[in-house]
Amino acid sequence: MKIRFHVIAFMTLTVLILAACSKNTEIPVNPDSQSNADKVLAFIQGMGYSGSSIVDNGDAYIVAGDIRFPKDMRVPDTKIRTEQNWTGSILTRANSQNIRIKVDPSMTSMMAEIQSAVNNWNTAGAIWLHFVVVTSTSYDILIKDANLGTGICGQATFPSNGAAGNLVLINKAYIANHSFSQRQRTITHELGHTISLMHTNRADGILIPGTPPTDASSLMNEGQCNSGATVLSPNDKKAVQWLY
Repeated sequence: MKIRFHVIAFMTLTVLILAACSKNTEIPVNPDSQSNADKVLAFIQGMGYSGSSIVDNGDAYIVAGDIRFPKDMRVPDTKIRTEQNWTGSILTRANSQNIRIKVDPSMTSMMAEIQSAVNNWNTAGAIWLHFVVVTSTSYDILIKDANLGTGICGQATFPSNGAAGNLVLINKAYIANHSFSQRQRTITHELGHTISLMHTNRADGILIPGTPPTDASSLMNEGQCNSGATVLSPNDKKAVQWLY
């Protein structure tokens, strides 16, 4: 299996909003909204994703099972470089040193798993990366339960404008019967997306210096819900150390 570590390429994305929407044939379609959705789809395809990995989920496109691209997101004006699919976007130092996680009441029954996931990243050896769980109304990431359907353990948004991706959705009922290790693995994986890590077992993207082209032990591998690594591999740690 070809595996690579990647960095996401969002330079000017707005905060991602997961607002429910419904279609009513009596309401005229907003041409600007439709045009923006087309731009978002083209942006996703420009990063190397094929039609088979992109799912239209109403108000957002879901890519590779657990990555959300809202149709009303601001699409970067700059074109993606043809020689590589990712231009790279990470958190600013000020934002990465204190990433505040708010746990929605729907997820408090998995506080131990969330704290384990936080500890995984906090002990990865990155100088400028630190997560903290907060109870205040001010936070950077919200973790909440969501029915994502069979086969999807969780979803997360990518960073925007130097800040962490602001939402992690966990399919709590679906992973409830998984082992503790696998449940915390799901949360660790999704938090990885919020700080710029992409699925490592994709063929496209920028290879992070110091990491090899293959790593079957990576926790950030795609499509391994309830079967993947439960701890960060040495190369996962090298990747986040290079970024932060």
